[in-house]
Amino acid sequence: MRENQNPDKGNARKPDWLKIKLPNGESYLKVKGIIEQQGLHTICSSGRCPNMGECWGAGTATFMILGEICTRSCKFCATKTGKPLPLDADEPGKIANSVKLLNLKHVVLTSVDRDDLPDAGATAWATTIRKIREICPGTTIETLVPDFGGNYTNLQLVIDECPEIISHNLETVRRLTPEVRSAAQYDRSLQVIRQIAASCVTAKSGIMAGLGESEAEVLDTMDDLRMVGCSIFTIGQYLRPTKDHLPVREYVTPEQFEKYRQIALDKGFTHVESKPLVRSSYHAEKHV
Repeated sequence: MRENQNPDKGNARKPDWLKIKLPNGESYLKVKGIIEQQGLHTICSSGRCPNMGECWGAGTATFMILGEICTRSCKFCATKTGKPLPLDADEPGKIANSVKLLNLKHVVLTSVDRDDLPDAGATAWATTIRKIREICPGTTIETLVPDFGGNYTNLQLVIDECPEIISHNLETVRRLTPEVRSAAQYDRSLQVIRQIAASCVTAKSGIMAGLGESEAEVLDTMDDLRMVGCSIFTIGQYLRPTKDHLPVREYVTPEQFEKYRQIALDKGFTHVESKPLVRSSYHAEKHV
């Protein structure tokens, strides 16, 4: 079930199931053009998502708000880190207009961490959701939120806008969290998800595989998420963005991902995405 336990050592190559097609096509170019014209950022490009060609080709994208520079430096993430620029007051309108231009029925919003801001960006989050509702009232919204530094009053500002789904990723299992995530805490993230679920908004979370976790740890993580009310779960293969990031410890096979999918469904998740190239917002429109 396992493929190469130490893939970043020697001349190990990615297995065939991780090969992706280069982006192309009319729809892809349309999305790319609108995003560039509006001066927006997407986690698709900032995070070097392997599904960018597929999603943009289908006319969908995950918008990243609050700029493109994160105040944290997680060891798995390709997003820029450093001192962020001031917030763009016009960004909510630009996002909403882009959603309208793309004629999106469902939109996913995410953001960098903004620990430099008093509210960690929560007010801007709420404003963006309201602007999309105003300009595109028929569009459903998923928000992939940070932990807001553990300030649950700020988190509630997003919850009160009632997006159809609110997601917050655990990213990895409990044991590996200190190594993989910067500033984030496993139990704090569980509390974020608990607050989301308790508000009657659909709660979603996801993790990466291939960082050295065991199957038992993945199953324990599923149990932790179900215990706090998470109903949608995603798991995909970790891919090393650069040599400065954490190495891939294992290429998990499609068969193992299918096993995880079946187990997660048996544990009570209402929707599960579990494949090598799955990312949090992959097929997000199906999760509503």
